[in-house]
Amino acid sequence: MPDALKRLARSGTVHVLFAFLAMGGWAVFANRAYDMPRPLYSGLVQGVMSAGLTLFLKSVIDGLSKRFDGLTQLWAPPLIACLGSTAALVAIHAASGTPEILKTVAVPLLVSTSYATIYNYSISARRGAGT
Repeated sequence: MPDALKRLARSGTVHVLFAFLAMGGWAVFANRAYDMPRPLYSGLVQGVMSAGLTLFLKSVIDGLSKRFDGLTQLWAPPLIACLGSTAALVAIHAASGTPEILKTVAVPLLVSTSYATIYNYSISARRGAGT
């Protein structure tokens, strides 16, 4: 892989921008049946939330993984992160008037929970969790 591509792949700015565009785009799609500008507002809200979650999810998992030992370390941090993300997304979408909240948050939660689980497992494996 060329060095420039490696730098882009490691760039936090690129990850945040990708999260904003991908998950904001999903929210526009999920709410496409409603009159404009509601889908655009939903996309903006979800894009900003996904960018923020991308910034903070790694730090949350890093912190939570240190608080648990054994098998609990494998499932508790991603579960707590998922519940926190769900609460924040649903509350903010409800407050902003997103029509299709469940459809809007389903994909971002799947992606962020998958990331949290895989990342948590990778750092737990280094610490020897579950042994």
